[in-house]
Amino acid sequence: MEVASAVRSSLSFLTLQTHSSSSFSSSSSSHLQTLTNTTTHFFTSPKTRTSSSRLHIHHHAPASFHQPSHFIINSSTSSSATTAEPPPASGTFSEVEMIKSKCLKWQWKGQYSINYFASSSDDDEGYPPLLLVHGFGASIPHWRRNIKTLSQNYTVYAIDLLGFGASDKPPGFSYTMETWAELILDFLEEVIKKPTVLIGNSVGSLACVIAASDSSKELVRGIVLLNCAGGMNNKAIVDDWRIKLVLPLLWLIDFLLRQKGIASAIFERVKQRENLKNILSSVYGNKDSVDEELVDIIREPANDEGALDAFVSIVTGPPGPNPVQLMPKISLPVLLLWGNEDPFTPLDGPVGKYFSSLASEKENVKLCVLEGVGHCPHDDRPELVHEKLLPWLANLSNS
Repeated sequence: MEVASAVRSSLSFLTLQTHSSSSFSSSSSSHLQTLTNTTTHFFTSPKTRTSSSRLHIHHHAPASFHQPSHFIINSSTSSSATTAEPPPASGTFSEVEMIKSKCLKWQWKGQYSINYFASSSDDDEGYPPLLLVHGFGASIPHWRRNIKTLSQNYTVYAIDLLGFGASDKPPGFSYTMETWAELILDFLEEVIKKPTVLIGNSVGSLACVIAASDSSKELVRGIVLLNCAGGMNNKAIVDDWRIKLVLPLLWLIDFLLRQKGIASAIFERVKQRENLKNILSSVYGNKDSVDEELVDIIREPANDEGALDAFVSIVTGPPGPNPVQLMPKISLPVLLLWGNEDPFTPLDGPVGKYFSSLASEKENVKLCVLEGVGHCPHDDRPELVHEKLLPWLANLSNS
């Protein structure tokens, strides 16, 4: 019982930020208290909380999703790509269902099946393609509120990183940020084959930063970072006194999660619908965006074989390269979109402060702070993201 108690109290700090090493500066005690209170209740209470906001399900398909000419069904860009099964002949599809029906498979390194989406625009001549890269626990459908808008003028790709979504989750695989960056660069070279704008959220942003800093083949045209993470997990930010304070606790959690039975029990509890709702509501500014469809987007891949191994490997693995060391290497155009109500990577935390300062120090960097928005701006308040993103992309295309 002492072990269970230790896990629960430790997870009060860890669980809500398994993927983001953001976290807290000396002026952000309120963020720490919020996370601690939320996760302590979540893991120790026999009953989960019920969200106070009303959850709405949006199951309407935009008109463009019913026009086959807007999507690439058979990709000729890579001999190893295969098509998804065609959608049923009748019925009304949600954005997520339509996105899933248009997904393709690409064999990475000849052994890993990688799920990806590709759409084409009737008016994309002269515009660079876009690659959307999700964050921790998410997948391609997390871009459900963006693909239609972006596809009007751009060829849009989205990818499920290895270990997430419908991509392979190889048992015993050791996940690293560098692996995901390599995956992105190989996808650009083998599938897209054009200089591409990378658009990432959370750890997906960091993977894009690593890829852009490593690219020597002019594969990247620009990068858009939505609340970029500081590492694959908490251990990245060791210069913050709060992280130093609980670092031994994080090591203990790493040890406990390597015990299969303990890890499985924790993971099963995290996957419960109400628990996921509560976690998502705590990181979204717009609570109405936390609908049942979003819960399904996160929950369904977590039931796949290999999902537990991925979870443990990511939480306990090395945090990876720090963006503070990587960003000076990047001279490409960079757009930073940052939700100001993010408990993972708050603007007054070490990572948020660093990226905020870049806009005044580097001419290639532009920062837009999004009011009332949490850790996933693209799904939280997509209209605010598009308002800033589309003009930036247009300017990039014309430069």
